[in-house]
Amino acid sequence: MNARPAFLGFPDRFADGHTPRAVIFGAGHGTTYPGQDSGAYVLAANAIRAASQDDAPLVEHWDFDLGGPLFDGEPTCCVDLGDISTVMHDNAGNRARIEAKTREILSLPAVPILLGGDDSIVIPFLAGFADHGPIWILQVDAHIDWRDEVHGERHGYSSPMRRASEMPHVAGMVQVGLRSVGSARIAEIEAAQLYGSRFVTAREVHDQGVDAALRHIPQGAQVVVTLDCDGLDPSFMPGVAARTPGGLTYTQAIDLIAGLGTRARIAGFDLVEFYPPADIDGLSALTASRLLVNAIGAIVRQPSP
Repeated sequence: MNARPAFLGFPDRFADGHTPRAVIFGAGHGTTYPGQDSGAYVLAANAIRAASQDDAPLVEHWDFDLGGPLFDGEPTCCVDLGDISTVMHDNAGNRARIEAKTREILSLPAVPILLGGDDSIVIPFLAGFADHGPIWILQVDAHIDWRDEVHGERHGYSSPMRRASEMPHVAGMVQVGLRSVGSARIAEIEAAQLYGSRFVTAREVHDQGVDAALRHIPQGAQVVVTLDCDGLDPSFMPGVAARTPGGLTYTQAIDLIAGLGTRARIAGFDLVEFYPPADIDGLSALTASRLLVNAIGAIVRQPSP
């Protein structure tokens, strides 16, 4: 783990005799395709942490997104362990380290929160839940990520939902925020539909509200949320590699998180595809920080397992 400012000033270790409800860790891994440099993803987690620092003294203050203080009047029950070590181009090794840390946190038991990194880190993160299924996946993304391979790479950022569909402990998935065009061809759409993935376009959310997605999640299910930053509209989240107009608003995203927290159980959360070189005036880092606050607030308000 590396030195860094902790998210919201959270402690970096577990207090004796106390198991945290949620544990944050970062992984700066980005899969490299030919002609592409994924190195800047290593900056993402600490940019989000830095954006949270102005609010660190306000953790016990009223948060209107949550309808109360972050920890609902209880003691701080979240820790930030920093980033695991990742090595450029060591794709298999990085995946193994992400999966191992996820399993370690789940064994506490606590809810793991992973800050990426590109969305290929979702594959080992979900693999870490193998002994804690069945789980559902709620993916917020502009794209379905169902390519079997790209340039021979089967565990890259175009393939996480395809790989998730092959995991026996994954019971189903809902993919929300879809719009425009991406790497998916007709074959990928048909494969996802044959598997049973529920597609919810951004336009459907704008028209019907977040229930357009939540109604597909079984009541009481264990759900891992994977939030790709390009699932939000670039007016709120410009710091992504593939800006796509028409995405979810910040309010729709936090309503989705809050609604999931009351309908089901958030078992894990990751935030990926924040690309700091594309950010504008720190807006994406701030938005990502607030999304993480809302995820933590929803997690600590759900009953203990």
